[in-house]
Amino acid sequence: MPKLIIQIPCYNEEETLEIALAQLPRQIPGIDTVEWLIINDGSLDRTVDVARTCGVDHIVSFEYNQGLAKAFMVGIEASLKAGADIIVNTDADNQYCAEDIPRLIEPILLGYAEIVVGARPIRQIKHFSPSKKFLQQLGSWVVRVASSTNIPDAPSGFRAFSRNAAMQINVFNEYTYTLETIIQAGQKGIAITSVPVRTNPDLRPSRLVKSIPSYIKQSIFTILRIFMTYRPLRFFAVFGSIPFTLGFLLCVRWLVLFFEDMTRARTPSLILAAILIIIGFQLWMFGLVADVMAVNRKILEDVQLRLRRSEFEKFTKSKQNLSNTD
Repeated sequence: MPKLIIQIPCYNEEETLEIALAQLPRQIPGIDTVEWLIINDGSLDRTVDVARTCGVDHIVSFEYNQGLAKAFMVGIEASLKAGADIIVNTDADNQYCAEDIPRLIEPILLGYAEIVVGARPIRQIKHFSPSKKFLQQLGSWVVRVASSTNIPDAPSGFRAFSRNAAMQINVFNEYTYTLETIIQAGQKGIAITSVPVRTNPDLRPSRLVKSIPSYIKQSIFTILRIFMTYRPLRFFAVFGSIPFTLGFLLCVRWLVLFFEDMTRARTPSLILAAILIIIGFQLWMFGLVADVMAVNRKILEDVQLRLRRSEFEKFTKSKQNLSNTD
């Protein structure tokens, strides 16, 4: 039977980690082994001591804070090296109901999904402000458009990955991993689905959403970067069409006015039209170059996937040899 590792990125979580760990299961039907992994993202408090006291199996520590996205990816790598067949990611603030982990991994066990995202009842969460609820739903809609998937709660961090899916994940964004991993799944044809999950009462303010203006700024930047990375041709084609169209309309206007009154050159309008057309054309060229670079990125990701699979096979063989020796 498969091995499950539950990973939790942590940054100064001594007050809530024990509560979250107390809810995690040690036995799940259909799973042979359940282990816990903590990614200590440069915590300055007793997070690591609490984790050890609570019997965490694996602890990965950073010397300084590197952010949620980095902690998530390091956790994925560590879980794979520890022999995980399924990886569940959850939060240290006990936001998600750990009793729903069996429901979360069920589609993977049944073989019809490789990534499962826990969909929270966003509209029913009392400690979410109306603006945050709106932004969460807007972000989910953008991800659905960009990824061609149907995930209702894209920002949810409560999710499960099969070993094959985890090996293919690469997060480039430094702010969060949630949106990018879904888009990658859609791009790479990884089967992804969602299941409804419950949430627990709020124990502390969100570390990711420090303020609504900051969250809006980071979300817009993340979404734009996602489109530039995974839909470069479409992104630059759309944005290039705006100045090109304006320049073309100005040029038509200049021609109409010029033939009506040839005594006036109207040079500034013509210069502005030319500049806008050139800007639009350059953005289209950027799109072509970025599209070629995206192809190279996919080739590198294929190479990385082969290396990860090779490392896992070596780990499996060494583990079998040790068991045979014993």
